[in-house]
Amino acid sequence: MGELRERFWELPIDRLSRDEWEALCDGCGRCCLHKLEDEDTGEVIETNVACKLLDTRTAQCSDYRNRKSFVPDCLRLTLRLVRQVRWLPETCAYRRRAEERPLPGWHYLLTGDRASVRIAGASVAGRVISENDAGPIEHHIVEWND
Repeated sequence: MGELRERFWELPIDRLSRDEWEALCDGCGRCCLHKLEDEDTGEVIETNVACKLLDTRTAQCSDYRNRKSFVPDCLRLTLRLVRQVRWLPETCAYRRRAEERPLPGWHYLLTGDRASVRIAGASVAGRVISENDAGPIEHHIVEWND
């Protein structure tokens, strides 16, 4: 990873370098979960079904660099996409900074500890099932606490 500016996460999100953008991710894994959309209301319904590449124990992508080769519809979060999608959790660093809000207090950039996301209960690690094992997605609807 390239050089990161001191307290870069406090800068306007559109001024971040690519490396700073990547470093902003808290690693919660929620963007890697399947979602359903209610056809009538447009409401996004969350599930505990993870992409096949997500390590369900750690909430980390098992092949982040090549993920689009294995999961063609995997979304690469960009500032434009962050501002458009409604399904990013309230705690998401990308969403919070796009809305000019501070990072949550447990974010590793503030605590210096990558385990903070799990300790705070914001990570999906150990709480999800792989799409390879899930069966009907409708059986896996959940409400995550933000």
